[in-house]
Amino acid sequence: MKRSRILAGISILLLTISFAANAQTAGSRFITYTADLKKQQLQLYWKDDQHKPFGSIQRLKTWLETHKQRLVFAMNGGMYKPDHSPLGLYIENSITLSPLDTANGNGNFYLQPNGVFYITTNNIPVICKTADFKNNGKVKYATQSGPMLLMDGQLHAAFKEGSANLNIRNGVGILPDGRVIFVMSKEGVNFYDFAGYFKSLGCRNALYLDGFVSRMYVPEKEWRQLDGDFGVMVGVVE
Repeated sequence: MKRSRILAGISILLLTISFAANAQTAGSRFITYTADLKKQQLQLYWKDDQHKPFGSIQRLKTWLETHKQRLVFAMNGGMYKPDHSPLGLYIENSITLSPLDTANGNGNFYLQPNGVFYITTNNIPVICKTADFKNNGKVKYATQSGPMLLMDGQLHAAFKEGSANLNIRNGVGILPDGRVIFVMSKEGVNFYDFAGYFKSLGCRNALYLDGFVSRMYVPEKEWRQLDGDFGVMVGVVE
C-alpha cells in the first residue's frame, strides 16, 4: 500500500513537471499582452487627424505622443485592402466606417465562420461569429476578421493537427475573468496550435487577426516592433 502511494505520488509529480514544461515551451513561442478594460483604455485606430492611415506602430506612437498620450501596447487589428481600408466591419467611436462583410470568398478572412471583436460602450469585450453580430447602438469599437479560432471552447473544424501551414500569426481572445488577451507567435505556427494556445489559457472564444505582416509593441516585455504597414491597429494608452 505504501509503495503504491509512493508510485502514485511520483506519477502525479511527473505529470505536473511535464505539464509545466509543455506550458513553458508553448509560452516561449508566443508574445502576449493582457488588457483589463475596467482599468485601461483600449482603442482601435485607423487614420490620423489628416485622415491618413497610420500604417505603422511608430506613426501611431508618435501621433499619440503629440496628443499627450503614451502607448503601452499596440498590434495590427485585422486584415485590410490595398488602400489600407478595413476588410469588413470597422467601428470607431460608435461610428461605422466600414460595413460588415457577409460575402463568400477566398483566403483566411473568408474561412467560415469568421468573426468580430468588439467593445461595447460599457467597455465590455466580446468576440462572436459574424452571423451572430448585432449592432444595437452600444458598440464603441469593432473589427471583423477571420477565421474564428475558438467558438465556445472548441477549435475551428477546419484546423488540422500537425498541419505544415506555418506562419507568424496574431489574434485576440477573452480570458475567463473577462480580460482581453492579444497573442502573436514569435515563429511560424499552424492554426491548430495557435488556436490551442488560446484554449490552454481558458479562452472560450478567440479570433484570428492576420498573418506574416503582424507586429506587436509591448515595451514592458522588451518587445518593440514599431514598423509595419497596416490598416486598423489596436492600442492601449496611458
